[in-house]
Amino acid sequence: MNIFILTGAGLSAESGLGTFRDKGGIWSKFDPMKLATPSAFARSPDDVHAFYNMRRQNLLAAEPNEAHRALARLEEGLAGHGRLFLVTQNIDDLHERAGAQHVIHMHGELLKARCTACTSVTPWHEDLSVNHACPHCGETGTLRPDVVWFGEVPLHMDAIDDVLAQADLFVSIGTSGSVYPAAGFVEQAKELGIRTCEINLEPSDNARLFDETY
Repeated sequence: MNIFILTGAGLSAESGLGTFRDKGGIWSKFDPMKLATPSAFARSPDDVHAFYNMRRQNLLAAEPNEAHRALARLEEGLAGHGRLFLVTQNIDDLHERAGAQHVIHMHGELLKARCTACTSVTPWHEDLSVNHACPHCGETGTLRPDVVWFGEVPLHMDAIDDVLAQADLFVSIGTSGSVYPAAGFVEQAKELGIRTCEINLEPSDNARLFDETY
């Protein structure tokens, strides 16, 4: 069996990483239009860097929880009998630290920096600022978090479409169901005749579209 699993911020909440749209979530405390858009970065890169530096340090102090470990075990258990297609909206690396071998990060990765000049991507675990030079091209002030901001196109969409078409089961875990294109995957799966399932503490915005909810 091939299982396509989409994970969201709710999966990492028990690891101490905040969700975004829940009561008390990150976007209730910070204005995303001032911290998570290309124009915000162009206007005030120091503020944007400070926000993501805080989140990076929070991530480095976090540990995978049992949900991350269970998905890693599922991936291992399916080997030889099928495949786990693990797609995450999360920009943390907790799936990988739990042992998952193949993870598609459609919204980028917080522990990487991208150069706006040469487009190279570099692992980055330290604080990032406008004073850092790109390790590849040497330009200063061009590094940004390698994350997808509001108004930008998510990553790896062609690969996601390909693996979804190969799935026998679509499962969404810990997502709000309000962020597109990820929120549209359930409809895409149903059009392909794939059974769908949602696992959430609270029903998502699109829970009614799933065959099963837990």
